[in-house]
Amino acid sequence: MLGTSIARPLIAKRQIEIARQVGADAVSHGATGKGNDQVRFELGYYALEPGIKVIAPWREWDLVSREKLLQYAEAAGIAVDMKHKQGGAPYSMDANLLHISFEGRHLEDPKAEAEEAMWRWTVSPEAAPDKAEYLDLEFEHGDVVGLNGLRLSPAQLLTKLNDLGGKHGIGRLDLVENRYVGMKSRGCYETPGGTILLKAHRAIESITLDREVAHLKDDLMPRYASLIYNGYWWSPERRAIQALIDTTQAEVNGWVRLKLYKGNVYTVSRDSKDTLFDQTIATFDDDGGAYNQADAAGFIKLNALRMRIESRAGRKF
Repeated sequence: MLGTSIARPLIAKRQIEIARQVGADAVSHGATGKGNDQVRFELGYYALEPGIKVIAPWREWDLVSREKLLQYAEAAGIAVDMKHKQGGAPYSMDANLLHISFEGRHLEDPKAEAEEAMWRWTVSPEAAPDKAEYLDLEFEHGDVVGLNGLRLSPAQLLTKLNDLGGKHGIGRLDLVENRYVGMKSRGCYETPGGTILLKAHRAIESITLDREVAHLKDDLMPRYASLIYNGYWWSPERRAIQALIDTTQAEVNGWVRLKLYKGNVYTVSRDSKDTLFDQTIATFDDDGGAYNQADAAGFIKLNALRMRIESRAGRKF
């Protein structure tokens, strides 16, 4: 769900704002020289302040492992949250309102199952309630604005969805990804509220987006995700795609009802004043002439024409 990479442009923007306020000529980040975050932070810095200097201790200082970082922190009197009680370096964790991620330690072996004690926001599906829970989400122009009849701010809403999703074991992911710098990396993620939101958003789009617009958006989603993952939030191509996507959301209004159960999110109903679903046409019962089924014959023959021509020309399939 890109919970880490989507946060980096915001952090970079705020760092540059503070640097300008205090007259600093440099900014710093704690990303390693092996990962994606160094790219994300620095692309953001340079896009917003082209002449800024960057200090990257992982790349420049003698801090080549998490163990050395812990030793440095201890010597400097810097508290380290979540230090592993049994000794050794803790997981590399990143948390924000959208997600929490885990890397390092035995997760570096893709054969090893993640420890149950590692997960912090979600219960295991086995420990989730035996009774399903329903919730209603309201959308305006593609943005979720309400939960179970209550208007909430985005932060309030996502916080509540994180709680609900975590309670039902929703949003865990164990993933081997391909870092922008070239190596593979294994990480685990918890995104309970984001998982619920994605399911609901796709559901309301299914009745409010035109077919070809929906397909175009689906075509662009991997490209858009790749731009964010690789740190190009401030690029002109990301902004161009964003403008197109924003345009598609004008009529994405309505509500979606979801069922949460044992690590799963199910869409059970959806409706919108801007729906494109016409029950009189879609019905398998008598539609009263709303749709002439005989029209389909010509439609099929026209779409088959090029294949019929190939066949007559002796092409083998």
